[in-house]
Amino acid sequence: MSGHSKWAGIKHKKAKVDAQRGRVFTKLIREITVAARVGGGDPGGNPRLRTAIQAAKAVNMPADNIERAIKKGTGELEGVTYEEITYEGYGPGGVAVLVEVLTDNKNRTVGEIRKIFSRHGGNLGESGCVAFLFEKKGYIQVDAAKVDEDKLMTIALDAGAEDLQREESIFAVTSVPKDFEKVRDTIAKSGIQPLSAEITKLPKSSVKLEGKHAEQMLRLMEELEEHDDVQHVYANFDIPEEIMAALTA
Repeated sequence: MSGHSKWAGIKHKKAKVDAQRGRVFTKLIREITVAARVGGGDPGGNPRLRTAIQAAKAVNMPADNIERAIKKGTGELEGVTYEEITYEGYGPGGVAVLVEVLTDNKNRTVGEIRKIFSRHGGNLGESGCVAFLFEKKGYIQVDAAKVDEDKLMTIALDAGAEDLQREESIFAVTSVPKDFEKVRDTIAKSGIQPLSAEITKLPKSSVKLEGKHAEQMLRLMEELEEHDDVQHVYANFDIPEEIMAALTA
């Protein structure tokens, strides 16, 4: 999971910068709208919407924006209808890649996603070709310098977490999706502020990359995540920390 951990850290740092340009707002508004459309506009009875709203608040999205997105999802305001699609493919060195999108034009989006894969040494695959290599999990990162491992372990496991692992400078707490909110909230209420907390898809195994393949893979991830229709990208690469740091500096 170390490749995921390092990329997640980079991604969340970038999100703060991207928020200033509106890209993160755009993606979160789409997620809130679709979550409200699928599960209703009441966050109390809609876990997906609760998580989306919390992510929006974490990047200081105004409450008015959140409310409008919910109303567009429930039909109270007119809005675009987005379709949820997951694309599967392979990156450099045979890395498995999942791309989750929300789009109002799937023909346009699939063509653009295919070109991004091709530009960076990858290719789009058939549905089902790599999805089995990932597991849906709650994933919480905590700064290892700010908490005692035994204390965090006790809090997390008592709240229903499955595991806690040290991954360089962070502790990664994982749970099944249904226990994610309880674990996250229990950790926060104990006075430990997570660096990030999300429902994600973690790889069951990883592919080690170095050199040109590592560079291509990071460029592929960056371009996919910068695409307006892309909500999430998951991949099972593992790039050594020093190479990752040099390539993302």
